[in-house]
Amino acid sequence: MAGGQEPRENQFLQDRGPFSSQAGADVGDAFEIIETAEESRIEGLSEADRGRGRKSASGTRVAVPESLQRLLKRGGVPTSLQQLQELEQQQQRVARIASACTVSVRIGPAQGCGVIITDTGFIVTAAHVAMRPGKTAFVTLSNGRQVTATTLGMNRRVDAGLIRINPGQNAGEPWPHASLGSSEDLVPGMWCIALGHPGGYDSRRGSVIRVGRLLEVRPDVIKTDCALIGGDSGGPLFNIAGELIAVHSRIGNDVADNLHVPIDHYDYAWDRMAAGKSWGFLPNFKPTLGVTGNQSDEVARIIDVKEGSPAEQGGLLPEDVVEQFGEKMISDFNALKDAVADTMPGERVPIWVKRGATRVRVIVEIGRDG
Repeated sequence: MAGGQEPRENQFLQDRGPFSSQAGADVGDAFEIIETAEESRIEGLSEADRGRGRKSASGTRVAVPESLQRLLKRGGVPTSLQQLQELEQQQQRVARIASACTVSVRIGPAQGCGVIITDTGFIVTAAHVAMRPGKTAFVTLSNGRQVTATTLGMNRRVDAGLIRINPGQNAGEPWPHASLGSSEDLVPGMWCIALGHPGGYDSRRGSVIRVGRLLEVRPDVIKTDCALIGGDSGGPLFNIAGELIAVHSRIGNDVADNLHVPIDHYDYAWDRMAAGKSWGFLPNFKPTLGVTGNQSDEVARIIDVKEGSPAEQGGLLPEDVVEQFGEKMISDFNALKDAVADTMPGERVPIWVKRGATRVRVIVEIGRDG
């Protein structure tokens, strides 16, 4: 989870959008055509946001030499020392320009990453970094400057989240942003570049760069050998053309088995996320508190606390009446269930309960069911 923890695959640690359809295009020969095609697909945003597809100094797309076109489109191993050196230089160019739009995201004590994708400040990240709609986030840019942002919607089923930098913080200038690719034509063996601010922004270090290849491509997840660690969640994954193809989600069974959200999922759900909607949960990561209650009762009275549950570990007791769960006032047991469903496993939530004649505050770390 955010805050230096990553959700593991088997254990929890912690109108369409501005997306292009030019996967596989000859980036070196058709830059202007690509940008025009990308701009034509930007629907459902303001006129200012529609301009995101313009060719500009803040984009991340980098021309790919003819000698690297095969590695761009199909992956594989360099066939000569010269090609290996050219690949290394290409990766360095992408990393250098992509660092400008890779940001650190902090919400309360929790920390993760994100990547700016529009000149008006939309940021894609992981759902477990954004947590829930309407929260204030503090975004640290590549130069160390900090700005405020607001979380929007999220598709928790694939761990996709959306944030927007609050307007009026850049003197009318566009934000540096990533050039968007597509996850539609990705295949195992393709080279990729992962960026992030694990452990939070560090001016002495800058963004951390890792180079690797795609190991597995599925509709809902991409696996790579780009080693992710705590705090990388929400950061960007680029191809060697400088196009954003995925967002870091979580660590699998090994540090070299890393899972990412395919970028096209942000396109599919753009309207809902931009409107602040949230839904679903990752398979085997449904949040749970571990209490039962009477749904017909007029208050959220706890009948039973499951042994070994997050509720028991946090100090909740039978007959406690839950009055507030985090920022939400709780009227009955159904309201409590809804509030728990709107959290992420690993999240620490303050809960206020009425215990006899006393109001008691406890902190519970939400567990997972599955």
